[in-house]
Amino acid sequence: MTASRTPPANDFVRWVEEKSDAVMADLADKFPPATSGPEAIHAETFTQRIEEVLLGHEAPDDALLEELAALEDAPPLSDEELARQALESGGADADPATPE
Repeated sequence: MTASRTPPANDFVRWVEEKSDAVMADLADKFPPATSGPEAIHAETFTQRIEEVLLGHEAPDDALLEELAALEDAPPLSDEELARQALESGGADADPATPE
């Protein structure tokens, strides 16, 4: 393309933002925030789920940010530990006799 036929960069940025907003709205419709029941208890901090932050339902709170920082600083698990956890987990069917 020649310089005269190249769209301005801000048009592309606007297009990407519009597409991102549309995708987030679609995901928010498919996965509304849980406000009560067992789904409202979050595994990450018991007050907030990372999905809620990523979908834009909630702003990240300090507890979630601290937990993410701690996970980032944690040493990696050994292959033996990963294998032990895989064998211990029941998987989708919750049957430890058939590990995933």
